[in-house]
Amino acid sequence: MIYRILRKGEVRVNKGRIKPEYKLQAGDLVRVPPLRLAERDEPVPLAQGLLERLEAAIVHEDKSLIVLNKPAGIAVHGGSGLSHGVIEALRQLRPEARDLELVHRLDRDTSGLLMIAKKRSMLRHLHEALRGDGVDKRYLALVRGAWPSARKQVSAPLQKNTLRSGERMVEVDEEGREALTLFRVLRRFGDFATLVEAKPVTGRTHQIRVHARHAGHPIAGDAKYGDETFTREIRALGGKRLFLHAYSLAVPLPEGGELRLEAPVDEMWAQALERLSV
Repeated sequence: MIYRILRKGEVRVNKGRIKPEYKLQAGDLVRVPPLRLAERDEPVPLAQGLLERLEAAIVHEDKSLIVLNKPAGIAVHGGSGLSHGVIEALRQLRPEARDLELVHRLDRDTSGLLMIAKKRSMLRHLHEALRGDGVDKRYLALVRGAWPSARKQVSAPLQKNTLRSGERMVEVDEEGREALTLFRVLRRFGDFATLVEAKPVTGRTHQIRVHARHAGHPIAGDAKYGDETFTREIRALGGKRLFLHAYSLAVPLPEGGELRLEAPVDEMWAQALERLSV
């Protein structure tokens, strides 16, 4: 909006039009046209279907925390061409909770347990727990090939790079930040695929996806870091999604004790695995 009003010449300096690159001088008189922005409590109405899906996806709610089993394909927040995401939808579903904030993020195509704090005190508590080793998050991933049982971890530093297209990619790079993921084999489908549990010890962007590829076993349905042939074969079985799911979560509560949750995979995931095992 700011670029647009500048380009149209609606911003005046000393009663005249100026170019966007003009640097203001002391004493300049600036006129900005009247603008009306939507208030925080006046959100863009979201589709009823999305709101109902997310309401049904809530697996835990108390006075200070919501945890939902986020469906694959829904972003956690608006941006990058999306007007809305989980957080915007929940603010409409829970208008009385004025301090709703995401505790952490999941990639748009990753499904599973996502925490949203309803109170600032809970947000601070969980951020502190995430910085230490207080939160135990575990994921399911369907990877290409036979993951060796002896391979219990992948430790490889990760570096974020932005391509010319504006797309963000993460690569293993000695100059990057230290990253560690623990892996455990859960189920084998011959030499074709393996269902593994992945536990990220550090919390880097796209960590599990890049570490799986680095180990030579990319995740099914991963358009960025996957193997096209493997993804096509899984899609032929009806698995038209990224096979990464945050299924287990254990978090310490501020008043003591622990909240432990597990979230089931969706029907598409379950059916694809069923067909794989035939």
